[in-house]
Amino acid sequence: MQLHISPSLRHVTVVTGKGLREFIKVKVGSRRFSYQMMFYSLLFFTFLLRFVFVLSTVDTIDGDPSPCSSLACLGKRLKPKLLGRRVETGNVPEAMYQVLEQPLSEQELKGRSDIPQTLHDFMSEVKKSKSDAREFAQKLKEMVTLMEQRTRTAKIQEYLYRHVASSSIPKQLHCLALKLAHEHSINAAARLQLPDAELVPTLVDNSYFHFVLASDNILAASVVAKSLVQNSLRPHKIVLHIITDRKTYFPMQAWFSMHPLSPAIIEVKALHHFDWLSKGKVPVLEAMEKDQRVRSQFRGGSSVIVANNDENPVVVAAKLQALSPKYNSLMNHIRIHLPELFPSLNKVVFLDDDIVIQTDLSPLWDIDMDGKVNGAVETCRGEDKFVMSKKFKSYLNFSNPIIARHFDPEECAWAYGMNVFDLAAWRKTNISSTYYHWLDENLKSDLSLWQLGTLPPGLIAFHGHVQTIDPFWHMLGLGYQETTSFSDAESAAVVHFNGRAKPWLDIAFPHLRPLWAKYLDSSDRFIKSCHIRAS
Repeated sequence: MQLHISPSLRHVTVVTGKGLREFIKVKVGSRRFSYQMMFYSLLFFTFLLRFVFVLSTVDTIDGDPSPCSSLACLGKRLKPKLLGRRVETGNVPEAMYQVLEQPLSEQELKGRSDIPQTLHDFMSEVKKSKSDAREFAQKLKEMVTLMEQRTRTAKIQEYLYRHVASSSIPKQLHCLALKLAHEHSINAAARLQLPDAELVPTLVDNSYFHFVLASDNILAASVVAKSLVQNSLRPHKIVLHIITDRKTYFPMQAWFSMHPLSPAIIEVKALHHFDWLSKGKVPVLEAMEKDQRVRSQFRGGSSVIVANNDENPVVVAAKLQALSPKYNSLMNHIRIHLPELFPSLNKVVFLDDDIVIQTDLSPLWDIDMDGKVNGAVETCRGEDKFVMSKKFKSYLNFSNPIIARHFDPEECAWAYGMNVFDLAAWRKTNISSTYYHWLDENLKSDLSLWQLGTLPPGLIAFHGHVQTIDPFWHMLGLGYQETTSFSDAESAAVVHFNGRAKPWLDIAFPHLRPLWAKYLDSSDRFIKSCHIRAS
């Protein structure tokens, strides 16, 4: 049937399917029904019929089990809206929620080959089978659960491999230590006194800028030292005290004997050279022995940690990190004894061996410490919400009443890695004894106060003794925050590769490693012979 309206709107012609024409004459003068009203009525009913068709089609798509005519469906849908009530769309969403909320065990999915592996496979299967809402939800749940299980397994394996990679000594570093030890035994030039005899008085001269680096990693120490001296505006005023262990002392001495950084003054000293550390009971050594014994019983090893199927992968990563040898390393604890190690010095800057210095650090001596002991960058404020969001609750267990009673969980944490220590002010405090008191408390509680690292006891021991310094001086997270941009890192005074992805490891982030590698001399015969790559 076709409808024709004359331009004057005075005639309406209806052509039926049989080709017959019927004329409808409209009287212009009629007051009961005007031709304008008839025209608008036709338009309205045309729109209404389309609306009814759409609603009835939606009912069909939704899978409504109770079929109804178009007008009935229209009434069902419009009535609640007209009365101001919420539209009830049936039990389809509720049915889906019921299916999705039902638990699905790993055993139910084991060996199943009918579960879609991709979203494309899922959509193809749903379209082909014309599934109802329950079947749709069930298939979706199975696919997502399977993907979730695989993702968790892959994530834990990644953390385990990173743990192994970061905890092991790369063969290149082992090679370097062996070759330098051999060089020390056959070459007198590798056994020089560091520093020269005439420069020894500068080691206790407070007019110099004194830096302390504790490390058993020769390659890392060489980069820290080279970046410090090359970026200094007054290298002749720099004194770098390198502290290492007994096994690394000769290779470390050989490296800096054959790679002098004049006019800077380099001192290499082993822990056994410090009289106070080799006599009687030393708290740090006792704490390390206890800590190692407790951890071996408490942790159960990496295999036990990984085998736990109920824990979040992030928790698993934290527990694996706690097994890292560095947390039970003497080099990591030695900073708490700086006043005893350097009794004649008033101020030092302590450096970790996984940092790179990119600017002159002498202005650190001009910072007003306001009577505080530790100048450090806070880690609870900054653009990077992952790295700069650390508070006391990030490191201490506030479910333990001892911690909850003494500290505020929302208090801002600070960072180790590059710290200005006022040793003169430190000697007037009980910071070192407080440190060991809390270490002992944690060991007595089976590591329930905190679980890893030397920062948690440091936060406690230096509580009330920290002077905040500008974040420019210390940028963190380059060893675990892959999204850190090269340009942002390049603009910081000191970049810190804290985390597992150390720059000397193959797991380092490729776009950030050049910040460290630029201080390696690829032409050096020791570097070349041990196949240590700059990129």
